[in-house]
Amino acid sequence: MKEIKAFIQPFMLSKVVRILQQIPDFPGMSISEVKGFGRGKAKGEPRRIIEDLVEYTPKVRIEIIAKEHMVDEIVALIQKNAHTGNKGDGKIFVSNVERAVRIRTGERDGDAIWSPLKDE
Repeated sequence: MKEIKAFIQPFMLSKVVRILQQIPDFPGMSISEVKGFGRGKAKGEPRRIIEDLVEYTPKVRIEIIAKEHMVDEIVALIQKNAHTGNKGDGKIFVSNVERAVRIRTGERDGDAIWSPLKDE
């Protein structure tokens, strides 16, 4: 299992979601509104950052847990559909997921993610 975490421009979210939903067996995703800054904002700033003085940029964080064979397709679609060519388009990170547990049933790992719920 892999976790794909993408930080994208908020106005690109609808386009990215629409294209990801077209992938057969797409596992779903979580979306969060976040804000932060990258290297460009940090250059020339004092070493000690005071929260009230830092300009944060709004982004949307997409989190997807996917089977390994789906990762390249998902990453490519996010990159292509979140791209504007401007600074701040965002980043995509891929990490290993060591364990997953479905709280309600106790199912673990792949079963916690991909097995259908018994009462659905």
